[in-house]
Amino acid sequence: MSTQIQNEQGVGLLTGSSAPNKSSEGPKKDSPQKARGQWANKAEYLLAVVGHIVGLGNIWRFPYLCYKNGGGVFLVPYLLFLVLSGIPLFLLETSMGQYTSLGGVMAWRNFCPLFGGVGYATQLLVLHGNVYYITVLVWALFYLVNSFQWPLPWSHCNNTWNTENCFVSEGRNLTANGTALPENGMSSVMEFWEREVLQLSSRMEDLSPVSWRLALCLLGIWILCYFSVWKGVKSTGKVVYFTATFPYVTLLVLLIRGVTLPGAGDGIIYYLKPNYVRLADPQVWMDAGTQIFFSSGVCMGCLIALGSYNRFNNDCLKDCFTLCILNSATSIVAGFAVFAILGFMAQEQGIDISEVAQSGPGLAFIVFPRAIAMMPFPQFWGVCFFLMIILLGLDSQFVGIESLMTSLTDLYPTFVRKGYRRELLLLLMSIVSFLLGLILTTPGGLYVFQIYDHYSYSGPGLLLLSILETLAVGWIYGSDRYCDVLQSMTGYRPWPIFKVCWSYVTPAFCVGIFVFSLVWWPPVTLAKGVVAPGWAIALGWLLCLSNISPLPLWTTYALLTTPGSLRQRICQLRNGAFTPSPENEFQATELQPPAPKTDAKVTSDLDVSGLETPSEGLA
Repeated sequence: MSTQIQNEQGVGLLTGSSAPNKSSEGPKKDSPQKARGQWANKAEYLLAVVGHIVGLGNIWRFPYLCYKNGGGVFLVPYLLFLVLSGIPLFLLETSMGQYTSLGGVMAWRNFCPLFGGVGYATQLLVLHGNVYYITVLVWALFYLVNSFQWPLPWSHCNNTWNTENCFVSEGRNLTANGTALPENGMSSVMEFWEREVLQLSSRMEDLSPVSWRLALCLLGIWILCYFSVWKGVKSTGKVVYFTATFPYVTLLVLLIRGVTLPGAGDGIIYYLKPNYVRLADPQVWMDAGTQIFFSSGVCMGCLIALGSYNRFNNDCLKDCFTLCILNSATSIVAGFAVFAILGFMAQEQGIDISEVAQSGPGLAFIVFPRAIAMMPFPQFWGVCFFLMIILLGLDSQFVGIESLMTSLTDLYPTFVRKGYRRELLLLLMSIVSFLLGLILTTPGGLYVFQIYDHYSYSGPGLLLLSILETLAVGWIYGSDRYCDVLQSMTGYRPWPIFKVCWSYVTPAFCVGIFVFSLVWWPPVTLAKGVVAPGWAIALGWLLCLSNISPLPLWTTYALLTTPGSLRQRICQLRNGAFTPSPENEFQATELQPPAPKTDAKVTSDLDVSGLETPSEGLA
């Protein structure tokens, strides 16, 4: 059977196979088609994944979601989702890429052709991220450039953009005499953020003019991204040695500084003390679930792409636990640093911690600059911090770009792997994303950014993708068979809890939160208390639907183009006849995972119908 499968499917699979290892023959010297590439060693893979999952979601998004959802109570659903959804999905995606040696699109098409649209949906999600996520790096670069000024421009009120209501504090309670704070006062840090960086309008409709300084920062970030990934995994693997390690040093320094400030204890108590009443709020659970998916990088195709460059016998199960725990630990530690500084800011202003700053995407650009301004040699620490933000974001950004390029290369290998076509295609994608991103550099750009964050790059779209991924593994392909896949690579079977999560727990959690989010959907409140207008909400749902639109379209196309009755078509498309890459030296002798020993329902007829010609109409 395995020989027959190899003969019948060899042509289609070879188009998406992984690059040969050093010990394999690889492409002939006279072949115009370039090799796909592979990690030079295990460290490059681990650092690349760390760079992808440990990013702005930890330093920027996690603290502001904690702040928004009542502090410590957010940790309860967050940790629950981590164990029951985040880790199982993380293992599913990394192992699928490692086994198939394919990117997000081709891996799903070969693994479960009926759900092949999942791969396309994940790549659309990454495309939206190219426009939305990179904006945070633009803000960070703007702060980095201004960190070279003496004194720091956000540390005083003598700038042209400051108003008469601006105030500066030096670590003392400004409300001690009842008159120190001006009416409607705004700190110098807040005014720099809103009036100088964003030039924020009070109306979402103000989408012009483009800020030329932010546009230059956007161009600079895209140039960095392009040259980080233009040579594929070879260049990406080298860049992550620095970009994935330096941020931890800076974060540790800011944490030490934060906990030594007066009032830091109150902030940490607010961070850790849960208000269990908030657990009845579906929005808290939805934010916790989407944050796990956002921060872990699941349902975006990136983990599949990164895993596809691994050797076949890599212990992906051990890597999964190590990387997921490191990711969440980084988020929690960053939360300590943020809330320690929030406690200090609340004490000096004489207000409650929940009122000290707006819980929005700019929280990290308000809290950390305030702490930096009070440190010795603030210019030095400002440069280090904002360089850290840029490096954290760059990791995630160019991994997403690499995921897109991997999928395109696997779909059209004979076209992309010749000459400089890959570099030119990457350049075209970067230019288009840059032009679309200019809208986020306008006075109303922050509001558009929040719409992207709420609907497109997180929220219902991610939840729906997670539901479909677990259904494909737990019910269509079969969790027992997938455990056989893992055993063929690692030499041992995963714990039974993974089968339970793939089949029941993870989809049940995600379905519950998804239904709650649809039934109870409060008005979307943006920065400065602006309630999103109807057209903005319609735009958000349009972005969300565009992410998931490939799912029904692909399933319909697959069923229409596959021969046979409806039952025969479903049987053929439920289980793809994917095999390990023929170029992989660890392929061994079995091209298919062994049939599940306990599954008596899988008959030889079903095996033949499901594996012999799974997608003739899809080839």
